[in-house]
Amino acid sequence: QVQLVESGGGLVQAGGSLRLSCAASGRTFSNYAMGWFRQAPGKEREFVAVISRYGGSTSYADYVKGRFTIARDNGKNTVYLQMNSLKPEDTAVYYCAARSFGMSTTSDYPYWGQGTQVTVSS
Repeated sequence: QVQLVESGGGLVQAGGSLRLSCAASGRTFSNYAMGWFRQAPGKEREFVAVISRYGGSTSYADYVKGRFTIARDNGKNTVYLQMNSLKPEDTAVYYCAARSFGMSTTSDYPYWGQGTQVTVSS
């Protein structure tokens, strides 16, 4: 019932940065924990990061810790993923997702955006 739209993807050189945004509509944004996932060609969708309803708790996949930061602005109904020190291995379609049952590092989210492509070149 909540609609999610990602933006900010693109092509970037290794070592560069991108900031992804996910705008939500349809329900009260603060009711939802928000997650970021990604899917590379030939791979299953994998967890990247999640943030709690009011931003007090976050969790990251090991392969992005220290490089990526998830944040949210409930006043703007938006969640962000700041990606620094990007590697070619980060190339994937990135999806934001929402769930009302608290944070999860699995794919157990009922609402998903359409995805935005991130390509990191060498």
